[in-house]
Amino acid sequence: MRSDLTARARIRDAALARFGADGVAGTSVRAVAADAGVSAALVLHHFGSKDGLRQACDEYALEGVDSEADLAEVLQAATPVRRYLARSLLDGTESASALFDSIVARTESWLAKGEAEGWVRPGSDARARAVTYVAWLLAPLVLSGHVGRHLGGDPAETSVAVRGAVAGLEMLTHGLFADDRFLSAFKGVGDG
Repeated sequence: MRSDLTARARIRDAALARFGADGVAGTSVRAVAADAGVSAALVLHHFGSKDGLRQACDEYALEGVDSEADLAEVLQAATPVRRYLARSLLDGTESASALFDSIVARTESWLAKGEAEGWVRPGSDARARAVTYVAWLLAPLVLSGHVGRHLGGDPAETSVAVRGAVAGLEMLTHGLFADDRFLSAFKGVGDG
C-alpha cells in the first residue's frame, strides 16, 4: 500500500514513474516531489541530486533482475520498472550504458550458473549469448508502440509482457527452427 512506503521509497517510486514517462532529462525534482507528495528539499535530502535519484532507480531496477521472489509478484510490481528501463536505455547517456552493461553482466553470470546446473545449453560465445538474450528481453519495451499494436496493449503492462514472454520462452525452450540451415549459413559467413 502506497501509504505504507517510507518517504524515500515513495520518492523513488514517483521517480520511476515520472522518468519512465518523461525521461530523466524531461523530469524535474519538483515534479517528482509533487508526485510523491513531498517537498523538493526532501527529495534532495534523501538523494542529493536528480542524478542520485536516477542512480537509486537504476539500483532498484537491477534488484528486480536479481530477484528470487515469486514470479507473479515480480511481474505485477515491475510495470513502472519496465517503463523506466525502456526510457532510460533510450537516453544514450553514460548511466544508460552502465545500466545495460550491468544487466548483461548479471545475465551472463545467471546463464553460466544455469549451464553449470544443466538447465541452460552450452553455447559457443557466452558474452554474445547474454547480450542477445538481454536485447531480446528489452526490445519489446524499447519498441513498445509497435509491439503493443500487435500484442494488444502496452508491453510494460503485465498481461502483455507475459504474452510476449511465453512466446519467447517457447522459442528458447523448444527452438524455433526444425533444422540448422540458418545457423549453418551464418556460421559460413563468419568463417569466410
